[in-house]
Amino acid sequence: MPTHAATLRTLRVPGATLHFQIEGRGPVLLISQSGEGDADRTVDLVPYLTDTFTVVTYDRRGLSRSTLHDPARTVTMADHADDVARLLAQVADGPALMAGFSMGAAIGLQTLARHPGTLSTLIAHEPVMPSLLSGTDRAEHVAELTAIQAAYAAGGLTAAFPAIARHLGIDPAHDRTEKDLTPQPLTARRTANFEFFIGTEFTAVTTNDLHPAQPVQAAARAGTRIIPATGSTTLPTVHTYRCALALAAQLDTEPLRFPGGHNGNTAFPRATAQILKDVLSG
Repeated sequence: MPTHAATLRTLRVPGATLHFQIEGRGPVLLISQSGEGDADRTVDLVPYLTDTFTVVTYDRRGLSRSTLHDPARTVTMADHADDVARLLAQVADGPALMAGFSMGAAIGLQTLARHPGTLSTLIAHEPVMPSLLSGTDRAEHVAELTAIQAAYAAGGLTAAFPAIARHLGIDPAHDRTEKDLTPQPLTARRTANFEFFIGTEFTAVTTNDLHPAQPVQAAARAGTRIIPATGSTTLPTVHTYRCALALAAQLDTEPLRFPGGHNGNTAFPRATAQILKDVLSG
């Protein structure tokens, strides 16, 4: 594993102060995390990328060290996209690479629509984005996210975790598949992140009115490459998997396949890093 030392920085943006980390050398690659993940979620993935990319990870506003100036204010997907654009303006000299996973993929697509030209390539792995679907599928995806919120409100994380695993296709059997992964216990900070993710960010997703054609059209005008992606073991019935397929259909392409399921980037960091290098270094 390459040696590396992260530079820790903060950036004040409207409504929040963002924590972010930079390490490595080469083209800027922003990794936008899934779920409650903060900048440390991909601690096992980043070291395998730093010999090829300047890797940027960050805590989304409201998570961990990225503080909200007014915690009572609603956080939207537009806020997240604006944060990405401002962050990349600080660390990149031009259009940057972005690998978005789940929530991070949805943020990446929102960034394409709101800030064309910010990204040169976006890998969108199983985006949590109901608007990519139509009809019954879209309604079911929204209902699933709402059901997770209801489960959390009724029984806390003990009730929410099974609902998340069931609705988002997260199979714990796929975790810790590669050896020597860093333990990520359910600490107080991570528990708070889950609360924010379920309580606030699910609502940002279900109320987002981004039309699915907007990021694709904006990317085409800006010359940005969009690469839809799925986990190789994610069940086709999972709506985030279907979101990736719907995005691929818009682009008339086949989705890139990563190892594992919805959270394969944390369970298979070495294999994920190799795919990112193969796809993004060309």
